[in-house]
Amino acid sequence: MEAWEKVYVGSESFLSSIHNQQNCIGCHGGIPETDDKAAAHQGVVQDPTLADAGPCATCHSNEAQLADTSLHYNIGGYKTVLAARGMDFQDPVAQEAFGSHCSSCHATCGECHISRPRSADGGLVAGHEVKKVASITNTCLACHGGRVGPEYQGKNQGVKGDVHWLKGGMPCTECHPVADFHGDGTEYSHRFDGPVSPSCTGCHPDVSGGQDGVVQHTLHEATVACQVCHSAGPYKSCFNCHVGKDEEGLAYFKTDPSQMTFKIGHNPVKSDDRPWDYVLVRHAPAARDTFVFYGENLLPDYDNVPTWKYAPVHNIRRITPQNEECNNCHGNAALFLSAADVPEDELEANKDVIVEKAPPAQ
Repeated sequence: MEAWEKVYVGSESFLSSIHNQQNCIGCHGGIPETDDKAAAHQGVVQDPTLADAGPCATCHSNEAQLADTSLHYNIGGYKTVLAARGMDFQDPVAQEAFGSHCSSCHATCGECHISRPRSADGGLVAGHEVKKVASITNTCLACHGGRVGPEYQGKNQGVKGDVHWLKGGMPCTECHPVADFHGDGTEYSHRFDGPVSPSCTGCHPDVSGGQDGVVQHTLHEATVACQVCHSAGPYKSCFNCHVGKDEEGLAYFKTDPSQMTFKIGHNPVKSDDRPWDYVLVRHAPAARDTFVFYGENLLPDYDNVPTWKYAPVHNIRRITPQNEECNNCHGNAALFLSAADVPEDELEANKDVIVEKAPPAQ
């Protein structure tokens, strides 16, 4: 966006709205009653919702209190996986690395309801108007537009999009409840902690126990995740993330080009809520030396976490290449994550995800 678009207050509707009652200084700070621009901007905070929801908490106290339990807000999932890989968050070097890169994915109230997220270059969405329902394009897909967005909207070449979007025009918030964004008071350690939300059977209860008459649902419900059979096809995997700072001290991320993959693996997050033996997996953009710019061996227990991770893919269709016939999956070793698909340096990390032998043909 142009610079003026990032700060433009815009229409009279905002100036006369309840969200302007505190005026600019009431939210952002600064010095009133001066004509000197530099002096007027002393103490100005670009996003006053960064800390404890800021002025939003004045009226939206419940949401502000719950925000601390939202993974979008507290980025607890990053901390969980990095800690599992051995990152010492008491180490100043690790703190610098995390603060320079991982913390930029922290989402504030303003970054969902007023502007694009900082990690997507910022910029007001609608002249500072506060949007009750966040924009799919400027908010959800600003962060999730690399993998989830193209899957859902059918923008991956040769792969059909999700029926819920192409036929139903369903926005993200139709399936993902507001608690997924605001938090619900429960401290989750990562995004696959707790009950599946949303779940396919939440809208399709007749699938459970094969009530719909589809024998495959009866056979596979407890052992195969829905996406394995109902994903429209390949989806993106990312590889080899590295971070650092450029000559001007600005943080950067580098990854290898993404690849379209379709791999069935053993479930790396198996639990009572996710009991399946087989799920779709995709490669995460992690690397043993992701943080080498900051110091050696910052992830000493790297092999504790798989690099091929559970993937609740967003390109769901009723009929797909793999469910047209049983043997499109059974006996088809190419669809399953094998040791040959994994570099030797990642075999240990993925030992519980790799499928040694595909289920036999029927």
